[in-house]
Amino acid sequence: MPAYWRVVFDYPPFNIVDASIFEALQDLLARMDASPSLRVVVFESANPEFYLAHFDLTGKIGNIMTAVGASGLPILMDTFVRLTKSSVVSIAKIRGCVRGVSSEFVLACDMRFASRENTRLGQPEVGVGVHPGGGGTERLPHLVGRGRALEIVLGANDFDGDTAERYGYVNRALPDAELDGFVDALARRIASFDRRAIAAAKNLVNHVSLPSADRLLAAITSFETALTWPETQQRIQNVLQRGLQRDSDFETRWPEVLGTLLET
Repeated sequence: MPAYWRVVFDYPPFNIVDASIFEALQDLLARMDASPSLRVVVFESANPEFYLAHFDLTGKIGNIMTAVGASGLPILMDTFVRLTKSSVVSIAKIRGCVRGVSSEFVLACDMRFASRENTRLGQPEVGVGVHPGGGGTERLPHLVGRGRALEIVLGANDFDGDTAERYGYVNRALPDAELDGFVDALARRIASFDRRAIAAAKNLVNHVSLPSADRLLAAITSFETALTWPETQQRIQNVLQRGLQRDSDFETRWPEVLGTLLET
């Protein structure tokens, strides 16, 4: 359907976010801009256990935090800002683990719908010695309020679908068996409307809801600094040694152990 695209993340085994995913998203954004009939894009995963897992902590991130994109922001932030400001509606259909920069990706989407039984959503960065750097600290307070934003960011733990819905982290949590049908019906309904009306309405909402470029740039700059702290490097190496990005069970549950990383 030219007015409605489905984009499927498929980067085995865990959909770890590295430079290649941002390259693909940048290419997708260019194609979206060049498709005048397109109205809606739904982002989903081929792996029901991992929507997008988290940033690649082994260093395979290329220059996405330093090279500048079309918006004038670093590629990481540029990707998210351009997605949010696009005239095309973006919907995240969430199953599985969505943490860190992956959570920031779905926050940059216009809407988020999650599987009630199979969603683990969070910003665990503080637990490994850094903080969200891709817009999480800027977007979450507007969606969930200051106190809950601090709970999500400083608690560095997972939130299930029902809690995420109650907080406003996602639009709705639906029974897993109903998620596909609900999102497809909504996407098709929106795709049937006039593109100019959709774009104008989205632009007006953006005017009163988006963080400034200066705040986003400050966040990613501070994140880069935090990555250089010795304790941060110690925590990252500890969680990698325990099995992150290698062991499926640990990859599923790793935020649970963040409070014990530096215990001897």
